[in-house]
Amino acid sequence: MSGARVAQPGGGGGNRKSMLKEFNRKLVVNDVAPPQKIKRIDFGVHSEEEVCRMSVVEVKKDEMYSHHPPAPGQASIRQPTLYGPLDKRMGTTDKSQYCATCAEPLQTCAGHFGHIKLTMPVFHQGYFKAIVSVLCCVCKSCARVLLPDDDRASALQFMRRWREDHLRCAARFKSIVEACKKISHCPHCGAPNGPIKRVPASGSRYLVLIHDKYSKHEDEREELHTMLQAEDEYFSLTRRNPELKANVGKATEDLDPIKVLALLKRISDEDVEVLFMSSVHSRPEELILTHLPVPPCCIRPSVAMGVGAGSNEDDLTVIIAEIVKANATLQETMDKGGAIANVMECWGYLQLKIAHYFNSELPGVQQQLSMKSGKRKVMRGFAQRLKGKQGRFRGNLSGKRVDHSGRTVISPDPNLHVRQVAVPVHMAKILTYPERVTRFNVARLKAAVKRGADTWPGATHVLLQGSNTDRKDLRYYSRPEAASKLRIGDVVERHLIDDDVVLFNRQPSLHRNSIMAHRAKVLAWRTLRFNECVCKPYNADFDGDEMNLHVPQTEEARAESLELMGVVNNICTPKDGTPIISATQDFLTGSYLITRKDAFFHRSELSLFCCFMCDACDDFQLPPPAIMKPVKLWTGKQLFNLLMLPRKGAKSVVTGVDVLVNTELGESQYDKKSDTDLYKGRCMCPHDNFVCIRNSELMCGALGKATLGDGNKNSLFYTLIRDCDAETAADRMTRIAKLCSRWIGLHGFTFGLEDVMPTPSILAAKREVMNSAHNTCEELIQSYKEGRLERVPGCDLELSLEQLMGKELDEVRNKVAAAAKKALHFDNKVLVMALCKSKGSNENISQMIGCVGQQKLAGARIPNGFIGRTLPHFGIDSKDPAAKGFVENSFFSGLTPTEFFMHTMTGREGLVDTAVKTAECGYMARRLMKALEDLSIRYDGTVRNSYGQVVQFRYGDDGLDPGLMEGEDGKPLNLSRMMMRSCALISPTGDIQLTQEEACRVCNEWSKTPQPYRRESVGLFKVEGEEWKTAMAPIDGVSKRFLRDLYNYLHENGIINDAEYDGGGEVSKLAQSPTRKQLRHFLDESFRRYRRAVAEPGSAVGAMGAQSIGEPGTQMTLKTFHFAGIASMNVTLGVPRIKEIINASKIISTPVIEVPLDNDKDERNARIIKGKIERTTLGQVAKSIKQIYACERCYVSVKLDTACIQDLQLNLSVHSVRKAVLDDPKLKLKDKHIQIRGKDKLLVYPAHDDKSTESLHFALISLTQLLKNVSVIGIPSIRRAVIQTVEKKGLDPPKRYQLFMEGVGLQEVISTSGVKGTKAQTNHIMEMQNVLGIEAARTSIMREIGNVMGQYGIGIDVRHLMLLADVMTFKGEVLGITRFGLAKMKESVLMLASFEKTVDHLFDAAIHGRSDHIVGVSECIILGAPVQIGTGAFKLLYKNPEGNTLSRRRQPLMSLDTRERNLGIFAGGVV
Repeated sequence: MSGARVAQPGGGGGNRKSMLKEFNRKLVVNDVAPPQKIKRIDFGVHSEEEVCRMSVVEVKKDEMYSHHPPAPGQASIRQPTLYGPLDKRMGTTDKSQYCATCAEPLQTCAGHFGHIKLTMPVFHQGYFKAIVSVLCCVCKSCARVLLPDDDRASALQFMRRWREDHLRCAARFKSIVEACKKISHCPHCGAPNGPIKRVPASGSRYLVLIHDKYSKHEDEREELHTMLQAEDEYFSLTRRNPELKANVGKATEDLDPIKVLALLKRISDEDVEVLFMSSVHSRPEELILTHLPVPPCCIRPSVAMGVGAGSNEDDLTVIIAEIVKANATLQETMDKGGAIANVMECWGYLQLKIAHYFNSELPGVQQQLSMKSGKRKVMRGFAQRLKGKQGRFRGNLSGKRVDHSGRTVISPDPNLHVRQVAVPVHMAKILTYPERVTRFNVARLKAAVKRGADTWPGATHVLLQGSNTDRKDLRYYSRPEAASKLRIGDVVERHLIDDDVVLFNRQPSLHRNSIMAHRAKVLAWRTLRFNECVCKPYNADFDGDEMNLHVPQTEEARAESLELMGVVNNICTPKDGTPIISATQDFLTGSYLITRKDAFFHRSELSLFCCFMCDACDDFQLPPPAIMKPVKLWTGKQLFNLLMLPRKGAKSVVTGVDVLVNTELGESQYDKKSDTDLYKGRCMCPHDNFVCIRNSELMCGALGKATLGDGNKNSLFYTLIRDCDAETAADRMTRIAKLCSRWIGLHGFTFGLEDVMPTPSILAAKREVMNSAHNTCEELIQSYKEGRLERVPGCDLELSLEQLMGKELDEVRNKVAAAAKKALHFDNKVLVMALCKSKGSNENISQMIGCVGQQKLAGARIPNGFIGRTLPHFGIDSKDPAAKGFVENSFFSGLTPTEFFMHTMTGREGLVDTAVKTAECGYMARRLMKALEDLSIRYDGTVRNSYGQVVQFRYGDDGLDPGLMEGEDGKPLNLSRMMMRSCALISPTGDIQLTQEEACRVCNEWSKTPQPYRRESVGLFKVEGEEWKTAMAPIDGVSKRFLRDLYNYLHENGIINDAEYDGGGEVSKLAQSPTRKQLRHFLDESFRRYRRAVAEPGSAVGAMGAQSIGEPGTQMTLKTFHFAGIASMNVTLGVPRIKEIINASKIISTPVIEVPLDNDKDERNARIIKGKIERTTLGQVAKSIKQIYACERCYVSVKLDTACIQDLQLNLSVHSVRKAVLDDPKLKLKDKHIQIRGKDKLLVYPAHDDKSTESLHFALISLTQLLKNVSVIGIPSIRRAVIQTVEKKGLDPPKRYQLFMEGVGLQEVISTSGVKGTKAQTNHIMEMQNVLGIEAARTSIMREIGNVMGQYGIGIDVRHLMLLADVMTFKGEVLGITRFGLAKMKESVLMLASFEKTVDHLFDAAIHGRSDHIVGVSECIILGAPVQIGTGAFKLLYKNPEGNTLSRRRQPLMSLDTRERNLGIFAGGVV
């Protein structure tokens, strides 16, 4: 009975009845008229008149088929029964038949509705709660709203004013319902009104309501009794059934559908508005079913079983037949004058079947039906068709199966360009592209048509110009004839050929880079192949993974795919701007081996390797050899120089600037602490692990993952992208792949058993480390047994032992790995891979060669699995390393049975964690995407949702794109690299180095000089006179934060000198001061790059943020985190913690409050404040709590431990303890029950007297247990407090202390004297909101998610976290990313229905007459409309005159001369 009405723009009025009739009678498709865009969808409830008007037949019979001969004497034919559930007037499901209403075949007939006229009205289960709410609000006598006139008028005005704001109206209606429930007499007619109750289903009764009108009026109930006695003076009814006499006082009014329908019809239109309904779309009486719509046959098709074998009918058809049968049975029972019980049973069964029709999973429906019919099969209703992953919304509207796609196994091919994907010939012959014939391609397409469908490259179909139906299949049509008839304008569906644009995708698609556009390369064999450099964004490996291939079918789709989704344009991830497509594994190993100091090549070898990297298709200018005598030799570093710069003056692919790379970074073995060491620092690194590249010349360093891998913004590829273009970076990446794979193929790199065989020196070092660790552990165990072990802060004795031993044993593996690395040969394959970070780590080396190390479960040593021990092989209560999971053997030497068992325990934990984490991550990512999908940057710079609500006034506070940030921590530029590049590009010849005063003058002159960063033709900031200088000044349009960072950099590096500078950093001069030209180039380039990093309007920042937060969840392994380094304070991390934050959970697993102190240098002061805050129980400070059984009386004696109280600095006395015991609500003691004896003793008597049912003995035991848990001092919700020493850098800084609290109670903590309340914070988001407000909660969300990601080394730009925090808080309260939070954030019905609770949202929209304006992402996808984000964010108002053509690429911001292009300057001149 719910429906949706579609409104189209520009539509006029007209007779609604005729429109509906015409729409439902015949489907008209006008191919000439332009396609109409749906403007909005209005939801409502169909009245019985509308149901009848849109119906073409009344379904009266339950028979589905009948057998009639087509003519006398002929055999009978099986036909759908007239007026049956499959009547042909509702459409057909047979391809060979035609609809009896519109005479259209199945392909063009959308079907027509029928209806069932119900004998008696029934409740609609989807509207049942709404009916109950309405009945609670109206008088059951006069049908008016149970509000006084003033309140009713106020409510009516509010509902009319805020009609479009669904959330406000829903909240107001909820308050109206609560107010009406409290009214016992109608203010208009004075009739009594009681609560409306739902009776549990029993027997044949389902969805039953009663009105207990006398529940609050005993006097009126007496009047009812008097009236009953007057009508039945001798109580003959109760004499026949004595049980009724006792229940007369419980008499209630039965609200059956007939009564409810009559009552709802009497509600006025104004009262309908007060009840948050629409008098046009959804009047209350329409919520009751009197006519049931029957859907067209095409949505419930019959499946033929074979010739003469009948057919299988859809569940809906079967249910409709049963409803018709139940309806007929009810009518027949009434016509025969059947007993009331029989009529009610038939009516109840009809109600049950209709409830099953709409939703078969309602509680009680299946049980009731199975009891009545004996059928056990669960038949699916409408709700089951709509909801769930396979339902209509998620399975068929939000996502669909598509044509022109393929899927097969993937395999690697380093000979392919990073943008290419190898497509098997078999797949290329099936996947086609419709190419229009032009004068440029007519010869090629004619040849393809002649080859046909079976020979590649051929064609499968030809579409002649002007005809969409005349599609020639070249398998059956004459190919020569088709080729001869081919004309310009025809369309040929040809095979996939080289360089076609294809989309490549791997599931799960967790972020944007999981689907990218490649260029096809058709090759033999049966797998999809691509360059291994592109594995990381897809998270692909080659152990049997399969991937999907899609072929865009229009030129517009191909263009957008290349520009937005191209591999080359997505080398950097939008998560934080770091490169995600980069060299990997063998490529890193080969690069490391080539660039080592011992790599030398003859000229022939060098020439061969140059051919390797470019397939002998490029020119190289060989540099002078590094060694001249006795033979000319070139180094591997020179080979890489040729890879970066093949010849002097080589240009970048797109921008045409010189390929001059300038960067510096340290590899894995470089120690950053030695930067200032003249003999070991930077370029003098003894391991040759500091990489320095100047103008594309590798000065020093062996290349590894830091230089060629992912995740580093100083890497070679990132530098090429920013200084040249992405195409050049991809080209160099392909060259590295070809060179390294072929070089390793020639030289070999085989991992063998000899590589993991420990040498005698390694074994000796291992024995020494093991002996030292065992001795230390034995000392710790002995100290523990003697009770003299020093406790770890916040831990008891046993936990302290575990923490100390765990720390000691964890170091064993690292020490053994370090010894192994020193002893292994420099050419050892394991060592080579670990050093260049292509595969493996120190831990892997240790486990293979040295020892496997300590095994841990849930962050601790292996717990006891038997009584007092881990395995029966060890002694009871043994704390030895081996007994608690320490594996002394290596994988080479082999594990003992007990060690193997311990190792498998940790392996199982990892497997279970991965399995659980995968499902949780997927759901979390889906929720994030639904919440953020419609956020985009508008042309005014704000971030808004699809309804125009402002979420951020400026994206990320500075409007910059996270994917274009060149500096660390989200900073727009890496200023030190920019200065280094400027000094390397601009020769100091003919220019003098600047002093600090001269540099200040240059900066001031530059800032006042107008720089035309925008062309005049654009027309922006076109200001006349002197104002033009200010508008065009380069300082305009950048953030204050960037200006401050730039100023601090120039000052801290000694370039400028300003007496007013107070940046807080140390001044350390550069090795060489810049010249005037270099400084101006640095300033020009910095501001140009800043402007280039501004996020473009239309950017889908919400989707990027959701992907950037959801995708890293899969990388979060099981890990225990000690909060602030405190061993005893474990906090939740990983996916569970992220879930707590985005769910806005009110109860979290490990709440921690960080409390700085006013006096943070005094440990005694910290202990005093700790004692004030931490919850201390009587059991913790009592020396003894004894039960005393004396002759005169029994009591509990409590003796305080004064020494402990003094050590803990507790402000506690026997009187304060007595007061705490009296205030405890569980004890319920009075003054007479407690006596003070001395300074440290209390006598507590149980509240036991003669009336007590409990024995005195048990009362004493219970009292003793309760006394132990009495909170005598501190905040009850603070379970524990730990004093933490804050480490400060310096020569000999004083110790500083702060407190960490476990529990909630931030408000009580910050109000404690001695606490620095302005700095206190908690990891509980909701408590931050309640105590400090919404802005504090927003900051807390950003901080907490950033902390969790940081623990796993995952970098996420702060702008993504900021956007998520703003989305959760922009409504004024913290809303979780859950079904409840999303319902408060979003207004779109379709979006909410496509997320969760599909049917509930649709019913709610129909009841309240809501409208969906089809502006969000989900709604547009469901209806096939363009999404108003990205390329759909604007409207084109300018019509291009004929003859004008668009240029292929954007023009530069300013004209450049040849000299400037060679220097790589894109904007700003060189003085």
